[in-house]
Parts: sequence; structure tokens; C-alpha cells
Amino acid sequence: MKNFTKELVDDLALKLLIGLTDEENKMVLDEFDVIDQNMELITKIPNISKVEPMTHALDDFTYVLRDDKKEESIEIKELLQNCDKYEGREIEVPKVVG
Repeated sequence: MKNFTKELVDDLALKLLIGLTDEENKMVLDEFDVIDQNMELITKIPNISKVEPMTHALDDFTYVLRDDKKEESIEIKELLQNCDKYEGREIEVPKVVG
């Protein structure tokens, strides 16, 4: 049974505010078909339901949290000395869009 239809893909694209052409819709449907085929292959693996889910790609992955340390920060007046234009604590930057 095919779960994904042209109408479903169009509806989802509309909800995501991305319009799809018929060609793009067909490409998405083709990709979903490949995914469905791969999922069917996975479900046919013997005893797949007995495999424990992975929580991380590396089995021996460990992390160490470091202690929070309060450090001195640079004063704002000193930081503003590096700026060409500023007013109070606000920095004027060049316009980069249109």
C-alpha cells in the first residue's frame, strides 16, 4: 500500500509554505518510494525487534561537565573603543541588505 500520494505531498508543501512543481512533487514521491522500500527491507531482517536501540553512535561515548567558573569580563567602555560608531551601548554597523 502506498502511503504517500501527490495530494499528500502537495498538502504538506503548502503547510510548509513551499510550493512544489509537478516535477518536484514526482521527485519527492520517488524519494519516499525508495525510503519505503528500504524500510520494508529492514523489517524483513530476522529478529530485528530484539535489537536494542542505540542512544549514541559511539558505544564508549562519555562526556564530562566542567565546573561553572565566574570569570572577569571586559568592560563595555573598553569594548566600545574598538568600534567606529556607537551611541551609549549600541553599535552602529554598516547596512548589508538592500
